[in-house]
Amino acid sequence: MLTDRGPTQRGTVVLGMALVVIGVLALIGRFVSFDILGLGWPIFVLLPGIVLFAGGVAIGGRAGLGLAIPGGILSMAGVVLSVQAATGLWGTWAYAWALVAPGGVGLAFVVYGALTGQRDLVRNGFPILLTGLGLFAVFGLFFEGLLHLSGPTFALAEPILAASLVVLGAAILVFGLLGRRDHTP
Repeated sequence: MLTDRGPTQRGTVVLGMALVVIGVLALIGRFVSFDILGLGWPIFVLLPGIVLFAGGVAIGGRAGLGLAIPGGILSMAGVVLSVQAATGLWGTWAYAWALVAPGGVGLAFVVYGALTGQRDLVRNGFPILLTGLGLFAVFGLFFEGLLHLSGPTFALAEPILAASLVVLGAAILVFGLLGRRDHTP
């Protein structure tokens, strides 16, 4: 039983089980001639991130956050790499890093906190997530809107990223107003 073990032991068991499942799926794919690379190589970044995050949730408590954070970072990197592989816009790393960290860290806090019922993690994760989104929008506006890093394929970059700044600013404003309400006597 996993519940009878300590957090470190549970994490080791969950990680071991995840590796066995991934290995078995890879072997089955090999025998039935399923090309896992056909799904895109970024899946090799995304899947370990999801496994780490799931392991953190399985461990639970504050100890699980130690796996959930790198899981969030790897998962977000996998998502960014998937978009870049699909579009060929590799130069977007000039600003997409902000989605990976701090964005992936903030997302890990928010999702992990929501799944484990730790509202303080959700509350602390939102500013980190919004920082990542804000950096992505500001640097994206600069690199795409002013420098045209990705060329003419991003003709609508400036208005889209400007609208993103408006939405992000509104979210920060609402979060700030709601946060103050919780702390007033």
